[in-house]
Amino acid sequence: MSQYTQQPQFPQAPTPAAQARNGLGTAALILGIIGALSGLIPFFFWLAGILGIIALVMGLAGRGRAKRGGATNKGVALAGAILGLISLIMSVVGAVILFKAVDDAVDDINKATSSSSATKESGDGSAKSDGKNKGKKGKGGAAGEDAETLAAGDSAVYEDKLTVTASAPEPYTPGEYAIGHTKGNKAYKVTVVIDNAGTKKFDAALVTAEARAGAEGVKAEQIFDEKVGELFTGTLAPGKKATAVYAFDTPADAENLVVEISPDFSHDASQWDLKL
Repeated sequence: MSQYTQQPQFPQAPTPAAQARNGLGTAALILGIIGALSGLIPFFFWLAGILGIIALVMGLAGRGRAKRGGATNKGVALAGAILGLISLIMSVVGAVILFKAVDDAVDDINKATSSSSATKESGDGSAKSDGKNKGKKGKGGAAGEDAETLAAGDSAVYEDKLTVTASAPEPYTPGEYAIGHTKGNKAYKVTVVIDNAGTKKFDAALVTAEARAGAEGVKAEQIFDEKVGELFTGTLAPGKKATAVYAFDTPADAENLVVEISPDFSHDASQWDLKL
């Protein structure tokens, strides 16, 4: 009998593998996506910046963990870090855009306030005669304040050499699908010409027109169809003119039409009393 007894061999259980720690990479990707989307809106530049920094740090940390074998989502972590960097860039761009817009708005308000104060002090808001055409100069103030009512063909001339002219009303037949016309009423069209003889651009898109008809001053609705109703649009460069044709709906017995044209917020509105 052998001196040594052979011990039986039992298979050993495999050592459990360490669980992958992918939390950093996944969190970096999520925060990077949210940060990049926030950066698309300039107002949320601060949120994009905060999330971008966190995503960048967590993404780099997750990538380092993956290199050491502690995680398996190296690509996800790298994507999160890249999105974090993009969020930071968009945050800076958004901040610049937002602050510039605020500065421009403040400058515009200050200019409008200064112009209004200067006009009231100098009395430029009053009407005056300008050769053959009656003119009205000045910016700011209430519409029609100390202003002369103009007649057909007269021009309102402002201190910045912006000139607005309204023609005599002409009878108009609205189209079949016209908007603003009431059956039994009459319609008249008025041609308005804006001449920018100044040195600065004029935003014609801010021009508005209103009208009242008859002795009672009943509001005359503006008519829109395929021929009339197209408003002023775009910017009017110095030395250029723009023309628009307005049509208004009036009671059948109205004998006059008062048309009010307001160039923009910094110019007084001007009125024309037109005989029908």
